[in-house]
Amino acid sequence: MRWILFFGALIGPSICCQEKFFGDQVFRINVRNEDEIHKLIQLVNSDNFTLNFWKPPSTFGCPVDIQVPSFSLQPVKSFLKSQGLEYSVTTEDLQIYLEMDSMAADFPDFVSQVKIGHSFENRPLYVLKFSTGTGEPRPAIWLNAGIHSREWISQATGIWMARKIVSDYKKDPAVTSILEIMDIFLLPVANPDGYVYTQTKNRFWRKTRSRNPGSKCIGVDPNRNWNSSFAGEGASDNPCSEVYHGPHANSEVEVKSVVDFIQEHGNFKCFIDLHSYSQLLMYPYGYTVDKAPDAEELDKVAGRAAKALASLLGTKYRVGPSSTILYPVSGSSIDWAYDNGIKYAFTFELRDTGRYGFLLPANQIISTAEETWLSLKIIMEHVRHHLY
Repeated sequence: MRWILFFGALIGPSICCQEKFFGDQVFRINVRNEDEIHKLIQLVNSDNFTLNFWKPPSTFGCPVDIQVPSFSLQPVKSFLKSQGLEYSVTTEDLQIYLEMDSMAADFPDFVSQVKIGHSFENRPLYVLKFSTGTGEPRPAIWLNAGIHSREWISQATGIWMARKIVSDYKKDPAVTSILEIMDIFLLPVANPDGYVYTQTKNRFWRKTRSRNPGSKCIGVDPNRNWNSSFAGEGASDNPCSEVYHGPHANSEVEVKSVVDFIQEHGNFKCFIDLHSYSQLLMYPYGYTVDKAPDAEELDKVAGRAAKALASLLGTKYRVGPSSTILYPVSGSSIDWAYDNGIKYAFTFELRDTGRYGFLLPANQIISTAEETWLSLKIIMEHVRHHLY
């Protein structure tokens, strides 16, 4: 039941309203007199905003902390501004942080949070690291989710997989064997600014939220911004386009943070990017129809992974290079990974094939994650047994 509530929260208020925290923020408000305290109490007691005191008012000059739901952010900000109340945001994206904190606290021996940077709007980029080793960087797997903000099933699946890793360690021989010699890094929300925007403003927002000088249009497609055939086919130089590649490769701090971390680490063997929708399992290249040097091996691994995925509920995935089975894509994450020596680079386009599209119902979250996990294990086991 806990997981149903949690993933209902991630997938959004239009589907499940219980225990929804994602997009919520904590405001710290400076109160200077009795009148301001009275105004705050009235605000919190209002039924319209569903606010909650974390640190209630006590004496003048002491800050007050209030949890503000995502749907109340704008009206509460407007109220505070109109009343001359000074505030700062101390906690952003509450749900994801709570879940990541919980895993790190519950499994301190092999789960930790690594901060790799900030988003354009200054949200921290936290990665979950699963490791049983110490010392020099071990061979590693990178799991990326939510690079396109409207693809909510990818973020939900990423967090579900994190819980699966910690729950199956020392129980599932495959997971245990992988973690004996490899580390796993998971970035559950690769585009946090866009994700919050889909929760609060525009459900179908895809890009980052960076500003484009000389244009009224906001954002860059972060999966066209990697330094791999940058600005080639399948990307646009129009800032208003959904596939705008940005002014230059790695212009988006969300992309550059991942690039810098992976390059500094220097021992990643696998890169997997979770997207939706279409039910595809793809490998390089996206920017050319020419075969990648390792195409034969990658195709076999992807085929086995797709078969494992289908074994649970019969969900069928097509397998192949992204340029062939999807469309031409330049500046993509997996092409960058492959071109930079990470041989096992794959993109999942999760459920479904178009009936619901980006609005996949909450009752399909767990089944999507469960079947995807089976295919992910096939890939990770292959990598574990074919280190290079």
